[in-house]
Amino acid sequence: MQTFNLWDKTPGLCEETPVLEYFPAENRVTDATVVIYPGGGYAMRAPHEGKGYAEYFNSIGMDAFVCEYRVAPHHFPLPLLDARRAVRWVRHNAAEYGLDPHKVAVMGSSAGGHLAGLVSTYTAPIDFEDQDDIDRENPIPDATILCYAVCHMPDETNVAHVGSFQNLCGERTDYEIFSNDLNVTDFTPPAFLWHTSDDDCVNVINSYLYATALRQHGIPHELHVFPRGPHGLGLAQGLPHVAQWAGLMKNWLIEMGWLK
Repeated sequence: MQTFNLWDKTPGLCEETPVLEYFPAENRVTDATVVIYPGGGYAMRAPHEGKGYAEYFNSIGMDAFVCEYRVAPHHFPLPLLDARRAVRWVRHNAAEYGLDPHKVAVMGSSAGGHLAGLVSTYTAPIDFEDQDDIDRENPIPDATILCYAVCHMPDETNVAHVGSFQNLCGERTDYEIFSNDLNVTDFTPPAFLWHTSDDDCVNVINSYLYATALRQHGIPHELHVFPRGPHGLGLAQGLPHVAQWAGLMKNWLIEMGWLK
């Protein structure tokens, strides 16, 4: 594993330096790659949803990057700035690593899934961009992988994970602009989603809402909902039924032509 700073001099509040960790596959079979955002409610980053996923991708012959983005007390736009920069960094350096800059997926779990969705759907300019040649790369990924992801804003439906939005937004309350299902367009990347129906932390309706928005815009997607399993499962080792999701995702990547 190699670690790279996303900037020589990190813009914005920087109580921790955002970095990108590169996990090269020993027996690589594809020039596609994935940028992974670990979950943790925008308050922390869970290793099993970062390094754990990267090692799975390596096992199927795919390079992976884990973005250690800034979390609270850093608020929007800094997590999104880091997440976009990670995609741009990979594209800018793709030739050096033998990667296709047009086969870059993003992946996230829980609040990391919200961030992956935000990178995929939020297209407005944000502060501290246009710093250098890397920032001239397109930050919108080519595919999105969402694992029990936070999606919908806090409202009367009570499906939101309020803490994630509070940690991301700080004193801001205009949550609707950060509701990924409301920002889907005809140009949103295709997606793979999975969730458990009885997740008591992030309501499964978050995934239903994102998938519905994709369907309404004609965006190809695949959604799997397993009946039982707690939040934060990662690869779901020890729960064989839910653990099928990783193989299903692999099949989805094969169907897209990204894996053999």
